[in-house]
Amino acid sequence: MTMKVVNIHDAKARLSEYLDAVASGERVLICKRNQPVAELRPVPGARAVPRPMGKAAGRVRISPAFFEPLPDELVAAFSPGENLTVEPPRPARVAEPASPRVAGPARRRRR
Repeated sequence: MTMKVVNIHDAKARLSEYLDAVASGERVLICKRNQPVAELRPVPGARAVPRPMGKAAGRVRISPAFFEPLPDELVAAFSPGENLTVEPPRPARVAEPASPRVAGPARRRRR
């Protein structure tokens, strides 16, 4: 696999050409003042064959306790209780008048 090194100005001027090169398998390194900034590389294609199932057969063991119900205390911790107080939504402040300005030393405006 080859790699082209270009500066930003060249990349902007010839982007279509570099994208064609990337599509054919090349990499393009974009530099700013000779420092690498970005890299254009081809996106890996989608899998042609689905992943096989059951690769971990015999290596993973699930305890029977996994399927037992959770203790009531733990379930209650995730469930909203009777004494849970929810604040009502506050009205939007869009229509409120602007707050009065606090008197302070006068400032001169710059021009």
